[in-house]
Amino acid sequence: MTLRRTLIAFLLLTLPLAAQAPSFKVWKDRLEARGVKVSAGLWDLSTGRLLEGHQTGMALTPASTTKVVSTYAMLKTWKPDFELSTEVLGDLQNGVVRGDLVFKGGGDPFFTRERIWMLAQELKAKGVQRVTGKVRLDQSAFDHQRYGVGWENTSADTTPPVLPLAVNFNRDDRGRILHDPEPFAVALIGKILAEAGIAVEGGASEAAAPPRLMAFPSPPLRQLVQDINKFSNNFMTEMLVKRFGEGSWAGGISRIQAFYKATLELDKDAIAITDGSGLSKENRLSARTLAIVLRAAWNDFEVGPEFVSSLKIIGGEPWKLRVKDDNLARRIRCKTGHLTGVSSVCGYLQMPDGQLRVFVILLNGNCRTEDLWEMVSRWAN
Repeated sequence: MTLRRTLIAFLLLTLPLAAQAPSFKVWKDRLEARGVKVSAGLWDLSTGRLLEGHQTGMALTPASTTKVVSTYAMLKTWKPDFELSTEVLGDLQNGVVRGDLVFKGGGDPFFTRERIWMLAQELKAKGVQRVTGKVRLDQSAFDHQRYGVGWENTSADTTPPVLPLAVNFNRDDRGRILHDPEPFAVALIGKILAEAGIAVEGGASEAAAPPRLMAFPSPPLRQLVQDINKFSNNFMTEMLVKRFGEGSWAGGISRIQAFYKATLELDKDAIAITDGSGLSKENRLSARTLAIVLRAAWNDFEVGPEFVSSLKIIGGEPWKLRVKDDNLARRIRCKTGHLTGVSSVCGYLQMPDGQLRVFVILLNGNCRTEDLWEMVSRWAN
């Protein structure tokens, strides 16, 4: 009897994945019975062979898994060491800036209070002691569109206006969105300058444009992408997308689409997005498209390590995650997405025997986070 059971177990293990158990079919049938649209698949990472899937080519609203598409395109195009500069303009004479001290935004999405303090120290080291004029912001690097296409219909009102110079993600000291963020930014910069010993007198402004004093670089793109994908930061994503498009959302999206057409032969119908973060419900991606991008990123020696390390590690982050499954710890790297009526997850998983898989699940309708992880857990085991 023991030998017979051993042989049966061996035969079951050697059968194709779909033949071992009907769990995937039961799972997707149950979801579709609730009116949920499902585009999902599991692929072998090395060969790209589909092991199990349903409607993998059906494009659905992807929510924040859209960030996989946008961040890989920007990493590959700009490279991981790319930096965005905030320029400081002023007519410095003998320690005194004659007229205004102008901060010209360049799309740095991480221009925080702490980094403004560092900038102030650099100005002080350059000999700046006093400013006769005011602190002024130059927002000319971006066009006048401050909110993304389709955001009026999304369920997540979580993103402030997107400007090329944004202090503390355009949020106040309590984390509240500032829809008119520039007065707060000017006041905070002035306060930090004063604390550094640089007096801003607020006198009359000079009519002429002042010369450039210095350029203050952002953190490298690799660090920005880590923050975007691990924390699903919509605001940072859209700052970079607009900068990617030379100040235009439409330009940034077109450049992302052109990248995928040139590198992976994915046309605009496959990369049908209107923003880079996934806030818009007008975005459309399929499980197959996301799997193609994920496999390309994994196999990209140039920027793949930076991209893969930017994804959340189940059971491997220094903060609490919604998914608590010790059996999956450090075996899954993923990007999740959530909007009302949308749940999604995609990424890489390691099987108990060490084999690697790409997985994508997009659900639109009456779905829950638990619906995603029920299937991911089965695939991982």
